[in-house]
Amino acid sequence: MAIRKPQKPRPRREGRPRYVTRRKVCAFCTKRVDVIDYKEPSKLRPFISDRGKIDPRRKTGTCAKHQRALTVAVKRARHLALLPYTSAHIRKTGVGLRG
Repeated sequence: MAIRKPQKPRPRREGRPRYVTRRKVCAFCTKRVDVIDYKEPSKLRPFISDRGKIDPRRKTGTCAKHQRALTVAVKRARHLALLPYTSAHIRKTGVGLRG
């Protein structure tokens, strides 16, 4: 068995860090929204991915309370055909595309 030499500690970087993580803030809390309305699909579309999935909290930054309400609203809007279920429907109709 070979004996290892003790390694010298690496010098620490001086100055600013490479990146600063910023905490995401709930869009509904900042606008003080009480009820997320399923009849307004334009307000729900930013929280749906390009494949038609509901974006998770870690991506959108919504709080747990509003994420639950958002999920219910999106599901109701899908049931009434205001929002698409799948990406195939998005490709055919163009509904829900960002930009």
